[in-house]
Amino acid sequence: MDSTTEILQSLFPDMVKWRRHLHRHPELSYEEKRTSVFVEELLGQWGIEVRTGVGGYGIVGTVRGAKPGPTVALRADMDALPIQDEKTCEYASTVPGVMHACGHDAHTSSLLGVAKLFADRRGELAGNIKLLFQPAEEVSPGGAAPMIADGALEGVDAVYGVHLWTPFPAGSVYSAAGPIMAAADEYVIQIKGKGGHGGLPHETVDSILVGAHLIVNLQTIVSRSIDPVEPCVVSVGKIQAGNSFNVIAESCYINGTVRSFDMRVRDRIVERMKQICARTGEMFGADIQLDYKIGYPPVVNDSAETERFFRVAASLFGPERAVRSPLIMAGEDFSYYLHRVPGCFMFVGAGNAEAGIVSPHHHPQFDIDETAMLQSAALLASMAEDYLEANRAK
Repeated sequence: MDSTTEILQSLFPDMVKWRRHLHRHPELSYEEKRTSVFVEELLGQWGIEVRTGVGGYGIVGTVRGAKPGPTVALRADMDALPIQDEKTCEYASTVPGVMHACGHDAHTSSLLGVAKLFADRRGELAGNIKLLFQPAEEVSPGGAAPMIADGALEGVDAVYGVHLWTPFPAGSVYSAAGPIMAAADEYVIQIKGKGGHGGLPHETVDSILVGAHLIVNLQTIVSRSIDPVEPCVVSVGKIQAGNSFNVIAESCYINGTVRSFDMRVRDRIVERMKQICARTGEMFGADIQLDYKIGYPPVVNDSAETERFFRVAASLFGPERAVRSPLIMAGEDFSYYLHRVPGCFMFVGAGNAEAGIVSPHHHPQFDIDETAMLQSAALLASMAEDYLEANRAK
C-alpha cells in the first residue's frame, strides 16, 4: 500500500489547482457562499457525508471508518481579506479589493487533499475523521464559535489545525506546548473636547492634543505597568480628528489592539487603560470614553498533543525541521476549538526568499510556496492517523 505521503504527493497537482481557483475567486468573511459550494461538491464526489450551513457557510465533512475508534477533527479556514491583489501571476484575484492574503485558500485546498486521502482509506480506518471547513476566521467574533455551537465538535476526541506561515521557510514545521498565539482584542476611544478657532486655542479643549498625550500614556502600560517577562502589546492603529487647518478639533477617535497570552495580564491592561483614559481626561477637561472589545482568546496547545506533533513531524520531515515555535502575537479563533477539545495548532513554513515569496501576511503581494500545502496535508493526515492508531478500540 502506498504511504500517506506518496498518496498526497499524487494529489498535490489537484491541491495546486484548487488553491489557484480559490485564489482567483476570493470571498470575504461571512460571504463564503461559492467557496462553500466548491468544497461541498468535491466532498460529495468522494462520497463523504456532508453537513452544510454549519455556523454560517461552514461545512462539516465526516469520513466514517469501517472499524470503531475515536474521532479526530481537522480544520481549515476559507475566508479572504478586503485587500487589493497586486500580484501579476495568472492566479491573481479577479475580485476587486478582495484577495487571499493570509493563505486560507491553501488551508482549504490542503484539507481537501486530506479529505480525498481518507475517503479512499475509510475501509482501513479505525475511527472517524471530521473535516471542518470554517468561514470567517479573519473577523471577530469569527466562525469557530458558531460552528461549535452548531455541533461541529460533537463526538470529537482531538482537533488539529495548520497555518501556512511565510515568515518561516518552506520545509520546516513549528509548534509549541501551551500558549502559542495571542488573545486579540480591539479598543475604541472617543475623546470629546471643545472645538474652536485655531488662533484662540485657550478657549478650547483640544481633542487632538488630548489624544496625543493619551497615546503616549497608553505606551507606558507595557513598559511600566506589566511585568517585563510577560509578552503583551498595546498598539494604536488609527487616529481620526479634525477637518480644517485652522480649527481646533472637538472630537478625536482612536482605535487599536491589545495582544496578550495571559488573562490576568489582559485584565491588568484593561484596568490601566481605564485609569489612564479617566485621568488624562481630567487633566485636560475632556470627556474620554473607552470601549474595550474582547476578541479571540489565546491559542493554547495541549502538551500531550504537542508531543505528538514533534514526534510525527520529526518522522515526516526530520528532527531538524520540527521546530519549537516562538510566541506569535497574531490571533486565531482556533483557540475556541482548543478550549473544548485537546489538540494542537501548528505552523508550516511557506516562505521562499529564493523564489521571491517574502511578503508578509495581509500584504497586497502576499503569496506562498505551494509545496507547503503538501507538507501541511501530510502533517494533518499523519497527526490524525497517529491519534487513531494510539487510541484504537481494543
